[in-house]
Amino acid sequence: MSKILMLCGDYAEDYETMVPFQALQAVGHTVHAVAPDKKAGDFVMTAIHDFEGAQTYSEKPGHRFTLNFGFADVKVDRYDALVIPGGRAPEYLRMHASVVAMTRHFLEEGKPVAAVCHGAQLLAATGLIKGRRVSAYPACQVEVELAGAEYVGIPVDQAITDGNLVTAPAWPAHPAWIGQFLVVLGTRITL
Repeated sequence: MSKILMLCGDYAEDYETMVPFQALQAVGHTVHAVAPDKKAGDFVMTAIHDFEGAQTYSEKPGHRFTLNFGFADVKVDRYDALVIPGGRAPEYLRMHASVVAMTRHFLEEGKPVAAVCHGAQLLAATGLIKGRRVSAYPACQVEVELAGAEYVGIPVDQAITDGNLVTAPAWPAHPAWIGQFLVVLGTRITL
């Protein structure tokens, strides 16, 4: 099974953090959830984003998500894949040179990468998605296109795979993107 790095931060989307963290472990993968300047046992605050008929999503307080690995202890070459939850966290995570460098490693090495919602902001910050097909929350379309990628506008419950890169617009796409990511990881589930 794969060893997966999950880049977290305060006000990441609650479902986009907790659901993949648990689902990927449930099928046997090791997932290390980390955040800059935090160690194992520390937490990040999450936010719950919902679609309630306004011009954009609403935001409510989420949970304290406990990190299970120290950011300073991450050695990216020891990981097989990367997951980037959405929400507000990618907006400021892309300001950390070390986080961008970690993300660049996975893209440069062709390792499996999954990004949901605003996770595309961190992908765009790497400068390595030019020519790729990327979905994201619609508000991130401009950044995706400025990074040279093709923004793929798909329903909120769908996902797209472009080689080793799996992206989706928001948490309603969990069944789609997690399923596609498991295929990219080579995970086999038998009943």
